[in-house]
Amino acid sequence: MAHEIRALDAHSIDLVKNLIEQDPVRHCFLAARLEQTKQSRFRPSYPDLLGYFDDGNLKSVLMTGANIVPVNTSLIARQEFSTVLNRSGRRSSSIVGPAEEVLDLWSRVSASWGPAREVRGNQPVLSMRSNSSIEIDHDVRYSNLSDLEDLVPACIAMFTEEVGISPTINGGGNAYRNRISELVSSRRSFVKYLGSELVFKAEIGTIGAGVAQIQGVWVKPEYRGKGISVSAMAAVVKLVLADVAPVVSLYVNDYNEVALKTYRSVGFEQVDTFATVLFS
Repeated sequence: MAHEIRALDAHSIDLVKNLIEQDPVRHCFLAARLEQTKQSRFRPSYPDLLGYFDDGNLKSVLMTGANIVPVNTSLIARQEFSTVLNRSGRRSSSIVGPAEEVLDLWSRVSASWGPAREVRGNQPVLSMRSNSSIEIDHDVRYSNLSDLEDLVPACIAMFTEEVGISPTINGGGNAYRNRISELVSSRRSFVKYLGSELVFKAEIGTIGAGVAQIQGVWVKPEYRGKGISVSAMAAVVKLVLADVAPVVSLYVNDYNEVALKTYRSVGFEQVDTFATVLFS
């Protein structure tokens, strides 16, 4: 069979949608990428999407932007994609996606890409399609721009704690603040205050194919262990299901037992396993 790797174009996108429909939760990163382009005023362009074609049929996709994301890749597709990645060198900050695909792809590029800062090989992917049976926290709400002075430091603290480096390094402070501001303006950010103190926050990081993926769940350290997160996350789920998408998902490190217990208490169930390879 003849196979090839080539950039996707507008004529290939319907084929990409077929891949996404096979598993919208797993492929929501790619779905969000396509929907972002659809909303653009400019002619559709997909320079960051590589397709693996077999006899002219699209079988797999590799996203090659800030994050490398394998989509529906077979062993032979990963072999072909890794040849491209080894030739181009590392330009991304992470590889993320289905664990088997990510870890195999990483094994094929690690020699030329240099050491990873961290490999997180077991990240349960959880989802919900209905409201939690837990009573929600009615103080959880969409954030607004007046919350930014409290929200940005909380986001920086959460990112640094989770990823291991600050998002503000190398002069990235303004860009990161702008990113948080965009999430707030597009109603993808949630907060809870106790009096004037921000004690909980979460964001929708990705929306695509009817799936909203939650990220950045954070409770102020001195309030952890006090039962805030379960009812707060139940409220986030209710808001997202009502206003944003029919499926709520997230993924979490397997060693974060506190977070896993919280999400399962809310009603999330595991549907997949991701892995992430992080670079400095």
